[in-house]
Amino acid sequence: MSLAHATRSELTKQFSTSIWWILALVLAAYLGVTAAGLAFAIAASDTGILGGATQGLPTGAGAASMLYSLASAVGYVFPLLIGTLLVTGEFRHKTLTPTFLATPRRGRVIWAKLIAGAIFGLLYAVLALVVTVGPAAGILVGFGLDTGLDSTDTWAMLARILLAFVLWAIIGIGVGLAVRNQVAAVVIVLAFTQFIEPLLRFAGAFVEALTDVARYLPGAASDTLVGSSIFTAAMSGTAGGGLEWWGGALVLLGYGVALTLIGYIAGWRRDVT
Repeated sequence: MSLAHATRSELTKQFSTSIWWILALVLAAYLGVTAAGLAFAIAASDTGILGGATQGLPTGAGAASMLYSLASAVGYVFPLLIGTLLVTGEFRHKTLTPTFLATPRRGRVIWAKLIAGAIFGLLYAVLALVVTVGPAAGILVGFGLDTGLDSTDTWAMLARILLAFVLWAIIGIGVGLAVRNQVAAVVIVLAFTQFIEPLLRFAGAFVEALTDVARYLPGAASDTLVGSSIFTAAMSGTAGGGLEWWGGALVLLGYGVALTLIGYIAGWRRDVT
């Protein structure tokens, strides 16, 4: 089977399940509410309705960029999860044997999954931007504040968010290849993204010895790639600073490549039972 046909097969398998649109609905609701709520709080405070400026967060055009970057700063876990499920679902539902019978070249199957993951990453990125930029920009306009949508820098940041989602999906595929067990993989993803990394980044903002470590964590690299984040704004940009946006992209790509190679060497070439 050609790579194009293998990719189409991967997309068909994933679209035939309900998990992709369930994750999409959760993403839309979560990011939409978060963006709208934070935009209202910042706009109301910036205009004096709440009695003062928000502490530790940017105002004006900087506030708009920070609000739009919520798409990746908060929503990156969704492409990471869908990438993980693209692989672990094969093991859980025991569909890997038919997949290998249809496409005996296992390396080609991985490439097909990477392409399918990138497509899902783009799909989730577009959805994330719609539900984040739309409400946030609408609220800023309602308060008479600058939306930043007339700036090329803003549109460049939105484009980098698309790239970030693709890279997160690739990392997810690497996690799935390395872990294989679906429950364990999902637990690891959620534990690392929601607890372990935030703690390390917070520690890196105050402990000098951990600053360099925090800078190269995947979430910090993603924020660097995008160029704005509520977390780096809250921590004065300590974690993730010192890298150019393309450096953040290379760090994320490095995680994806390393995990994919580990998974391929450690388990993908073994016999399927």
